[in-house]
Amino acid sequence: MLTRRALLQAAAAFAKVARVPQLDPNTLARFVDPLPIPRNAAASGRRQIGGRPVPLYRIGMRQVETKLHRDLPPTTMWGYGASVPGPTIETRSGEGVLIEWKNDLPRRHFLPVDHHLHGAERDKPEVRAVVHVHGAKAPPESDGWPEDWYTSGHSATYFYPNQQEPAALWYHDHAMGINRLNIYAGLFGFYLVRDSVEDRLNLPEGRFEIPLIFCDRFLRRDGSLDYPVSGKPDAPWVPEVFGNAMLVNGKLFPRLDVDARKYRFRLLNAANGRFFHLSLSNNQDFNLIGTDQGLLPAPARIWDFVLAPGERADVVVDFKDSAGESIILRSDSFELMQIRVARPAVTDESSLPAELRPVARIPESEAARHRVLSINEQMDHGGDSMLMLLNNAHWDMPVTEKPQLGSTEVWSFVNPTEDSHPIHLHLVRFQVLDRRHFNGEWYKATGEIRYGGPPERPEPTESGWKDTVRVHADMVTRIIVRFEGYPGKYVWHCHVLEHEDNEMMRPYEVVAPAATGTERP
Repeated sequence: MLTRRALLQAAAAFAKVARVPQLDPNTLARFVDPLPIPRNAAASGRRQIGGRPVPLYRIGMRQVETKLHRDLPPTTMWGYGASVPGPTIETRSGEGVLIEWKNDLPRRHFLPVDHHLHGAERDKPEVRAVVHVHGAKAPPESDGWPEDWYTSGHSATYFYPNQQEPAALWYHDHAMGINRLNIYAGLFGFYLVRDSVEDRLNLPEGRFEIPLIFCDRFLRRDGSLDYPVSGKPDAPWVPEVFGNAMLVNGKLFPRLDVDARKYRFRLLNAANGRFFHLSLSNNQDFNLIGTDQGLLPAPARIWDFVLAPGERADVVVDFKDSAGESIILRSDSFELMQIRVARPAVTDESSLPAELRPVARIPESEAARHRVLSINEQMDHGGDSMLMLLNNAHWDMPVTEKPQLGSTEVWSFVNPTEDSHPIHLHLVRFQVLDRRHFNGEWYKATGEIRYGGPPERPEPTESGWKDTVRVHADMVTRIIVRFEGYPGKYVWHCHVLEHEDNEMMRPYEVVAPAATGTERP
């Protein structure tokens, strides 16, 4: 029987001997391309929803040729609105939007489909797509159910009410069985919700607010995308993908020219599996002002932090004391981009308020139910492949999590695996309660949780509202969730995309309260 480590080693060895030579990114000149800033999407008209006109956007998914670096030929990718990343969608809290997502992709995939994976069987079309706005409080029919995919030449129109506080959300593909391939191909972009409370804070805005989307890829020497495979032609899935080419807004080693003043950066990890550990080369601090689902109560001064796949961070960096410097934004040993600070001082009328927005803690006593849910990895297919599960259940097993609309629950994620898994719940926002070490081997043998230490408080980047949480190895991670929004079926899953595509995703159902005989308003 092969171990997880052996599977990864076999995939790496196969990549070396049997595939087109890969590009060594270190052979490329650094910081020769300006950082691209995704354009804002423009509405194409308005439609009536509930008697009110709302903006209508039409965004297509297309194959594009894009330059990842000055010295590379164009790379074939798939993008929303003909760009990678896709256009940024900006909206206001409480103001709904309609988006028609059109599939204009080719009918054959250019990345290796594994037909053994659930939802990607040979009787399914090779290219399928469905869009999920990650972090949106959307009705179930507009959430991007993984089996609601559609093929080239078809579209789906979704309504997003935006009845939620301002936050940096993002949109991406969610088609079952090939989600990892579609996002690796480039199907992702920002979705920003704003409101008047945030406006009055006078944070840096306009050209002083910069979106930064991080992801990693493997590239061949001709600039084309390379996706690793297992070495088995009929079952190419691999447990994780950690590329050696780090892209920021779709560029390798970009540079950003800034003034000696405050800037606001909206950060997103859109990688398949890599965790980014971010810091600045001059040891400058970040002022963390927001997490996945919006602003913190007050800025938190930090010098480095981790973003798991799917996580976002909102930071303000003040370059007033760095005039004339060239600063490297890095992730451990990887250089991501260069920030060049102009010498002349400029007038900076923006603010970094001491207070931002109240975030009331949900009392644990409010929870109507406590659930214990396990993260599982096991060998399958005769012991030569890995299967990823949540609570030891496959996708198509009966739904076991049915919280009532309006109720509060505590979910405890028990992780006896070797990995840290970023777990995302659709529809809702939540707060991280704590983490606690436990004996993973004992748990796997007996099913009993034997703790090895006291609870640990969440990190500063987890102190606000979240929708994705890092569930670390050999730890029990607890979150508290209010199930607000809409009744219906949603999903929770690991945001390591190779895991998600191999059964580490489960449906849950928000159940409407039982009828009481009183008509609801």
